[in-house]
Amino acid sequence: MYRSQVLICGGTGCTSSGSMKIADKLEEEIKKNGLAEEVKVVRTGCFGLCALGPIMIVYPEGTFYSMVNIDDIPEIVEEHLLKGRVVTRLVYDETKAENEIKSLNETNFYKKQMRVALRNCGVINPENIEEYIAVDGYQALYKVLKEMTPDDVIKTVLDSGLRGRGGGGFPTGRKWQLAKDLVKDADQKYVCCNADEGDPGAFMDRSVLEGDPHVVIEAMAIAGYAIGATQGYVYVRAEYPIAVHRLQVAIDQAREMGLLGKNIFDSGFDFDLDIRLGAGAFVCGEETALMTSIEGNRGEPRPRPPFPAEKGLYGKPTVLNNVETYANIPQIILKGADWFNSFGTEKSKGTKVFALGGKINNTGLVEIPMGTTLREVVFEIGGGIPNGKKFKAAQTGGPSGGCIPAEHLDIPIDYDNLIAIGSMMGSGGLIVMDEDNCMVDIAKFFLEFTVDESCGKCTPCRIGTKRMYEMLEKITSGKATMEDLDELEKLCYYIKDNALCGLGQTAPNPVLSTLKFFKDEYIAHVKDKKCPAGVCKDLLQYSIIKDTCFGCGVCAKKCPAEAITRTDYIAPGKKLAAFEIDPNKCVKCGACIDTCKFKAIVKG
Repeated sequence: MYRSQVLICGGTGCTSSGSMKIADKLEEEIKKNGLAEEVKVVRTGCFGLCALGPIMIVYPEGTFYSMVNIDDIPEIVEEHLLKGRVVTRLVYDETKAENEIKSLNETNFYKKQMRVALRNCGVINPENIEEYIAVDGYQALYKVLKEMTPDDVIKTVLDSGLRGRGGGGFPTGRKWQLAKDLVKDADQKYVCCNADEGDPGAFMDRSVLEGDPHVVIEAMAIAGYAIGATQGYVYVRAEYPIAVHRLQVAIDQAREMGLLGKNIFDSGFDFDLDIRLGAGAFVCGEETALMTSIEGNRGEPRPRPPFPAEKGLYGKPTVLNNVETYANIPQIILKGADWFNSFGTEKSKGTKVFALGGKINNTGLVEIPMGTTLREVVFEIGGGIPNGKKFKAAQTGGPSGGCIPAEHLDIPIDYDNLIAIGSMMGSGGLIVMDEDNCMVDIAKFFLEFTVDESCGKCTPCRIGTKRMYEMLEKITSGKATMEDLDELEKLCYYIKDNALCGLGQTAPNPVLSTLKFFKDEYIAHVKDKKCPAGVCKDLLQYSIIKDTCFGCGVCAKKCPAEAITRTDYIAPGKKLAAFEIDPNKCVKCGACIDTCKFKAIVKG
């Protein structure tokens, strides 16, 4: 029995900033100080507060250390673990209180969260199956195999109101019911997990696999029992090496303990799992393209119907859900459908995990009840916008989603509300933008991604998105007309109506939502040949305010194009002549404005 445990984040974010080297150093110092029998170091998954990494928590006190450096470890061991004195300079500011250290759950970031899918992330060692079992792991699978029929399982999932967390929001229980009933005499059925997660800024599924891989294994086995499948596949992108490693470790451990394989819990039920690696194609997040890829073919979508529940992987009935959807299943089985649908909204039950990124103070992973407002997420949980800037928009749903303006900050987040304003839940990326972002440029950024990732199978997506991108380039370079805006909107609707798969059909969403809520910015680019946010390079012009310029000449020295020269004008109260910028020579690199400490250079 250890008197203290030190939990260190082993998610990708903290690992990239050296958390595993810190863990090694911590174990070394603990041993050096004779504490190896008293203090245990646990490498866990993501805590959520990615902006504060590397992170560690010391229990039983619950002291939360952030931005820990390897050089801080000897002091933490000697002062805290040996002498019982907290190293206050490393404690997260929000947990500091007079004469005490507050719980992390009392901070703004955590107190409005409700962790269901993420319940074990940052709590257990993901590579130790015994720790998962200690927090009721595999109890749901036992309950299902010993006490419930497949119909009981499907009814529980249906009654819970759980909808797919991968983007479409299709009722999970309905999908399982179709896979069970449509082809009753199938000699083989499959359960698949979509862990491809290609949306820019999204890392929810990765974090679950890194922090709690057994929950996905357990849920997929439950789904297999419900529909009559004996084989499952987790399709995960190869760019997630930590997730792939921990998932494989978990599968091996589950097999060793008889929780995968033949006759699980002496029930007569057989189920096994394998991993298939994706090569990073965004289109393989679409269910039929994913299955085509598992089969060893080029990842391209198939026309539907038939749907995967009838004819999916290898032509057999197949259920496909994403990581977060599966992460909810064991808790629904153990606590019941009424528990799960007791929070959330009428049509969107439970919680949703979001990856907060962009112009926000608390970058990281959050799980909130459906119906929480965007304002609460951005300003309370997320800590607001850095540097006192104004909130401009939040982009949800990745390249398939839309931009939500400030006028909708109080919208309750759920599937239907987001679709009603031209966005979508998507997998859960939430990118925050401030007043310095150009919304036309944002639409162009997401469309460039879609153009690059289009599989090319259908003409509307292959050629239509490229033409949309060309129109946006024309707008941001100041060469477009008002007729171009009308043509752009028409093309958006054509692609939505005619693309083969969901990815092509939703590709115009960033353009349509920005046209709807920020049309004035489009018009400024077209009519005034100006970018109000000062982002689009072709429409920028740098100039020096001569009365503000001190004539120091630092900007001229930094200019790579020799576009800045001294004038004859000396401003009142100044001793040296001011400088000016030749617009014909300026390459708009911004070096001058970054250099001037007197704020005498402006762009517009």
